[in-house]
Amino acid sequence: MLLYPETLFLHQADPPGLNRKTSAELVGSLPAVPGYNAHMTTSNFGKTGLKVSALGFGAAPIGFLKTDIDRVGKILNLLLDSGVNLIDTAAGYEGSEAAIGQTIGQRRKDFVLVSKCGNKVPDVDGSPWSVDLIAKTVDRALKNLQTDHLDVMLLHSCSLDVLKKGDVLKPLREAKRAGKLRHIGYSGDNEAAAYAATLSDVEVIETSVSFIDQANLDHVLPVCVENNVAVIAKRPIGNACWKPLDSFSSFYRDYVKAYSERFGKLGISPQSLGFSQSPEEAWPEIALRFTLSQHGLNTAIIGTTNPENAQKNIAFAQKGPLPADQVAMLRAAFKKAQGDASWSGLT
Repeated sequence: MLLYPETLFLHQADPPGLNRKTSAELVGSLPAVPGYNAHMTTSNFGKTGLKVSALGFGAAPIGFLKTDIDRVGKILNLLLDSGVNLIDTAAGYEGSEAAIGQTIGQRRKDFVLVSKCGNKVPDVDGSPWSVDLIAKTVDRALKNLQTDHLDVMLLHSCSLDVLKKGDVLKPLREAKRAGKLRHIGYSGDNEAAAYAATLSDVEVIETSVSFIDQANLDHVLPVCVENNVAVIAKRPIGNACWKPLDSFSSFYRDYVKAYSERFGKLGISPQSLGFSQSPEEAWPEIALRFTLSQHGLNTAIIGTTNPENAQKNIAFAQKGPLPADQVAMLRAAFKKAQGDASWSGLT
């Protein structure tokens, strides 16, 4: 099973005793955030015919952290009410599909639904990447998500060799013909993602894009633009790599270590970019808006178990792209920090 926490690390669970409220009450009671409004910018989602919001939701945290179902419902409804219309999940996100179906299944027309398949999951027979397992995982997703179709089903980071054999696409084509899904895609990085974007069946790529993980900007997004393939950015804030490594739970510390090490070499501060806030306040905005500034990118998925952080991310997205000079500074800092190592996309 892939560990895929997206932006989990910035968004920790709420403190004990927090008074939970309805999504409408949350919107009214949360502090005003500059730049926030209830409308979210949308764009054409490649050649799918869909339109998606600049900000999407990644459901890994609600699964891996076994978030209380009432809390899941409040977060998801708050996001939908704010114009976020892309929800991303996966068979391997431990209960997240079922939680989405249970809490917002009745609002299915309000969002673009994306899931992922191919990896072994406990309750599905079959070998990883086999035709049988993928077909059964599609059916499992429909049942868990309480829907009759998926808008997009992504292959969940199979290797380039597996992609080139072509067998993994067959069950997705059959599911598409049967009306179980509308569009086929691939989630992954580097050479495999660039190759997937050239395949005629693939209409959506989900790939890592952040100020600390820029390889796919040069090697994957241009291929997507050339082929009019939609792009979802995963881990758009680089797993909150500015936070001290020891502030993460032991469960995630090894995972975030590579991001943290890169950040230590970057040698750039919010102040040098023109931000006056403390690093803890500035970096989340800088990170998300950097990602949303990239040509060819349609949406960036954030993961959270905290409604307040969800609203902050909405506000950051509503501010729009970073100014070009700030993007250029972050691009230059990354290039200088990686040196001859040519940092690849982190999976």
